[in-house]
Amino acid sequence: MADVLPLVEARLCTALGAPDARAAVTFLGTDPIEVLRFRDDSREGALVRYATLGMSAQPMADPTAMVADPVKGPRAELVLSVRAGVADTDKVLRSLAVLAASPQVEGLIVTPGASLDVGEPLWPGAPFTSVLVAEPGGLVEDLELDEPLDPVRFLPLLPMTPNEAAWKRVHGAQALQERWLTNGTDLRDPSRRSVPLE
Repeated sequence: MADVLPLVEARLCTALGAPDARAAVTFLGTDPIEVLRFRDDSREGALVRYATLGMSAQPMADPTAMVADPVKGPRAELVLSVRAGVADTDKVLRSLAVLAASPQVEGLIVTPGASLDVGEPLWPGAPFTSVLVAEPGGLVEDLELDEPLDPVRFLPLLPMTPNEAAWKRVHGAQALQERWLTNGTDLRDPSRRSVPLE
């Protein structure tokens, strides 16, 4: 069986360019999770993107299954995009590694529409403690793997304030995304306020 992670890193580099920094975090009983940082100065207002590398090494397993299938099952990595130079977002590395390790540690299957909460600010002073998992395929295309492996999906993360997370639990992910769209919310602003929810 081919090692998935070199293929995943190659796909990230094809889509985002060469990473300018990387860090590895290991949690007890889990494989290491790396977080790669990519700078994008090509648009108005520079962006920095953080992508996990390691979450897709194993398929995500149904927590109710008696035995985890080592081959079949969904695979994913997480991608967060924020405006550069506005906040000390590099400290998000540990939060992203915690989220990427959650399938191994907690038996979660991370899918679009899900909320992931780290229980503390995503980086120092951040108004966000959780993220909404968005639909893949826009920034980084899915990576097809040889049968019988499932493709690796690159899931964008959208930071949520505690009020937005609570509102999303009641009204759903689609309603929150529509609220953001209606209000022209800049989801890449690392210091943005909560969208009006009345």
